[in-house]
Amino acid sequence: MSDHELNHLVKMANQMAFNIGTGAADEVAIAKVATHINMFWARPMREKICANMDECTEKLHPIAAQALMQVKAKL
Repeated sequence: MSDHELNHLVKMANQMAFNIGTGAADEVAIAKVATHINMFWARPMREKICANMDECTEKLHPIAAQALMQVKAKL
């Protein structure tokens, strides 16, 4: 996966975490972000970001990182 593709997925996950997570309890925000990713991201997108979690964890919003751990567990 190119750095550009991975950075784009990270950006989208972070935007969701920021938009959904604002004002919500962490557990609720994590669940909502994970649900959104599972419902609306194509499987290859989910597989790509989850396969590269070690590479991008430091770039991820904490809510996005936790949500992606839940997504990864269901792949």
